[in-house]
Amino acid sequence: MANFTTADIKSLRERTGAGMMDAKKALDETDGDIEAAVDALRAKGLATAQKKSSRTAAEGLVGLAVASTKGVAVEVNSETDFVAKNDGFQDFVRSVTATALETGAADVEALKAAAYPTGGTVAEKLTDMIATIGENQQIRRVKAVEVSQGLVVPYMHNAAAANLGKIGVLVALESEADAAMLEALGKQIAMHIAAAFPLALNASDLDAEMLERERGIAREKAAESGKPADVQAKMVEGAVGKFAKENALLSQLFVMDNKTPIADVVAKAGKDAGASIVLKDYVRFQLGEGIEKEVSDFAAEVAAASGVPQPTA
Repeated sequence: MANFTTADIKSLRERTGAGMMDAKKALDETDGDIEAAVDALRAKGLATAQKKSSRTAAEGLVGLAVASTKGVAVEVNSETDFVAKNDGFQDFVRSVTATALETGAADVEALKAAAYPTGGTVAEKLTDMIATIGENQQIRRVKAVEVSQGLVVPYMHNAAAANLGKIGVLVALESEADAAMLEALGKQIAMHIAAAFPLALNASDLDAEMLERERGIAREKAAESGKPADVQAKMVEGAVGKFAKENALLSQLFVMDNKTPIADVVAKAGKDAGASIVLKDYVRFQLGEGIEKEVSDFAAEVAAASGVPQPTA
């Protein structure tokens, strides 16, 4: 006879997030000892999480959190967009982002080591989420921005919920200007960043290897022209300069009018406000950028999981 009740199963499920049959089996194996059953399920959850961690997680959500002069962006990946719509997953991303803001975690490892609001660490909660939802999930990256005075303005493009979505932007404006004016300016610049995808704040901040690749491409094109070497050299530098101008935020043309450099937009706003405004930094996180998604035959996966022999060609 079982040494546990239906109430024990319910309690165990509430504590662990495990399914009914998993909870019942754990209580069977531990002779009704709830604490031992919790440990057994956690061990099973850990094993499940490790197995699932090899699967590509390219969906998920970007989270933003701000507190006046500081803000943070966090990207948390899942395997499917379906999980990104799950209330539990959204709450997790929201809590992790708030934790990053509160603790000032500088990188993913520091964030994972931080205390989670409901207990344990962020890493432990992540493991529990993987075991409960049944999909691999990863905290991929985190970046914070801060100003000594002024405002950090958030913008979420196509938000799934408040400050959760697929393209999250933060704009850090250093200024003594009115907060409402900075909010409006920051929102416009953030929308530009979401659309224009700058690679750095200034041309001098662009990745040196990336610029060298562009220089190599420009050399090949210039060589094909058959023009004198000195002319080719000018063609190369002109092409690299154009690339830098188009990919550094401050020199990009504002998408609202396609003619005014962002630096001039900021300068004009400062002049109108009667106070200096400095665009100090920004963050642009686009969900899954740089992750190669796996392409799979879903029907074949279901058939394989069924255990029923499949016909061969």
